[in-house]
Amino acid sequence: MPSDVPCLRVLVYSDDVTTRRQVVTALGPRPHSDLPPVEYVEVATAPVVIAHLDAGGIDLAILDGEATPAGGLGIAKQLKDEIDRCPPILVLTGRPDDAWLANWSRAEAAVPHPIDPIRLTQEVVALLRAR
Repeated sequence: MPSDVPCLRVLVYSDDVTTRRQVVTALGPRPHSDLPPVEYVEVATAPVVIAHLDAGGIDLAILDGEATPAGGLGIAKQLKDEIDRCPPILVLTGRPDDAWLANWSRAEAAVPHPIDPIRLTQEVVALLRAR
């Protein structure tokens, strides 16, 4: 992406490369025409997630609650507790009934596995517009 084009930076965390690819493919390079293009930062480990969010410059974090050894729900809670001005977080939950865990983690949104591209895009667009 040319440096003169503003873009949104979305961090996608999962230990599973397939899950990361599903998220990036579902959202595409521009999830909505009224938003700038998106640059994805794919991350496979919790320490790298924390380092990126600590450094700043991330507009939205999408964290896989089913990731191992560190699940996205616990990471979301830690980020919200420890990082001033933490960007919005969307967690991918194991099932729809796990929405209460997303509330506990203080994530702004949750989408269950299997990933529904339409629902994921709706939630992401809403969070990016509100930022």
